[in-house]
Amino acid sequence: MKEFAALFTALDATNKTNAKVDILVEFFKNCLEEDKPWALYLLLGRTFKRQVSSTQVRLWAAEITDIPLWLFEESYHAVGDLSETIALLLPDVDSQNDKPLAWWISYLANFKKADEATKKELLLKAWSELNQSEKLVFNKLILGSFRIGVSHSLVTRAISIVSGVEASVIAHRLMGDWTPENLDFTELLNTETHSIQISQPYPFFLAYAVENPEDLGNPDEWQAEWKWDGIRAQVIFREGELFVWSRGEDLLTEKFPEFHILKEILPPGTVLDGEILPYINRPLTFNVLQTRIGRKNVTAKVLKESPVVLMCYDLLELNGEDVRSKPLEWRRTTLENLLKELNHPELLIPSPKVDFKTWDELAAVRTTSAQNFAEGVMIKRLNSTYQVGRKRGDWWKWKIDPYSVDAVLVYAQKGHGRRADLFTDYTFAVWKDDALVPFAKAYSGLTDKEIRQVDNFVKTNTLEKFGPVRTVKPELVFEIGFEGIQESSRHKSGVAVRFPRILRWRQDKTAEDADTLEIVKGLLQQHIAPQNS
Repeated sequence: MKEFAALFTALDATNKTNAKVDILVEFFKNCLEEDKPWALYLLLGRTFKRQVSSTQVRLWAAEITDIPLWLFEESYHAVGDLSETIALLLPDVDSQNDKPLAWWISYLANFKKADEATKKELLLKAWSELNQSEKLVFNKLILGSFRIGVSHSLVTRAISIVSGVEASVIAHRLMGDWTPENLDFTELLNTETHSIQISQPYPFFLAYAVENPEDLGNPDEWQAEWKWDGIRAQVIFREGELFVWSRGEDLLTEKFPEFHILKEILPPGTVLDGEILPYINRPLTFNVLQTRIGRKNVTAKVLKESPVVLMCYDLLELNGEDVRSKPLEWRRTTLENLLKELNHPELLIPSPKVDFKTWDELAAVRTTSAQNFAEGVMIKRLNSTYQVGRKRGDWWKWKIDPYSVDAVLVYAQKGHGRRADLFTDYTFAVWKDDALVPFAKAYSGLTDKEIRQVDNFVKTNTLEKFGPVRTVKPELVFEIGFEGIQESSRHKSGVAVRFPRILRWRQDKTAEDADTLEIVKGLLQQHIAPQNS
């Protein structure tokens, strides 16, 4: 655990990419073999279910430190992270703990079926043996909140350096439904051939945003298609088994039972890349898809009211052969021929290509995205291979401008992690008659300098405190952008917005100049109109 806690601390202390890679390389070269699969699992963002409630942990930590609960809560709000608060408040120890990370992971398993008294005993014992940095990591593990500031690409790059295996190969080997118990780390680093699990998806190829497509050169070298708002997924059919994986590496096969029939029609060794969309004669809004996300049982009623299709972008595997290295033009033509032969348009649809001869023509088509139930257009180089992760050069997304309104900052709360001492989480309101009605929360979009300025305003213009939340003097106006809007009975404003973020600080406007709820609901009508056409 010492080595992993030191890794956590070192990675948290730097924002430099190369430094993080060097730290990871050094760790994997020297850490215990039994710890490598678990460390890899955690570094890739996978975690464990919470084993104790945050309420229990708060009470036990306050009890052992002998401080009032209110003071513990104030400390928590100041620090912004429960695991870190506890690690700072508990007595530090000169830890003689030499138990590896894998041992502590097995220790966590003891909590699963334990009663409350046993959980408390186990937790206090762990706290008594671990030093401050080790406590922090352990707390995050037991609360199911372990996160670390490294991307998949940095981890795979480090493993590639350690092993000598190409990063793209490592990325593929780490996809899919593996656990530290079944991961053969030696096999992962094997420079020879690697047997693929039949369920294993390929790493997704992602696009960067483009602002001026004319910079991409000759339009004849590019293909355009609509950018859809659904769930990016791969449908895999190997050895008689079908698997549906999301981009977030969630196995969704049972969430979409209508795809099960594909086992009867797809050629063995086929992998399709596309977007799962709710679809009745045309794409529907994402909120229709949300009715299926999170459900344990997909009923016949749900299947009827929100059927889905796979809007197919790409062909990654055919007859068991990885075809990602072939040019997009070949993959796309082969995909279209395959889907035509299968003839199941109620489930598999080739994503329509957008015809254009010049960038001006594509710009004109892009303005009709909403009418075509899309978020914009994708621009892909015809000779591009299917790459790993987000890479510049061959795939670009050109989204339409988001909906936007000018709104007033009314509530603020401190952030987490590096921003735990700054007010960075904001609630915005618009006018309804003479009152401000909250309608959206946003956490991103300001520069570091602007964040510090807003933080100072919040601290000097607080009207009320409600736990960690502060009501602030309604003076600051911001332009808030969002991708979608829908009616919501759960919100006082009557609407819920999708992906809200701050577009800019409107220092040229006063609170009285902010938009009204009537204007917001007018955007709702615009959003609904294309869906009803």
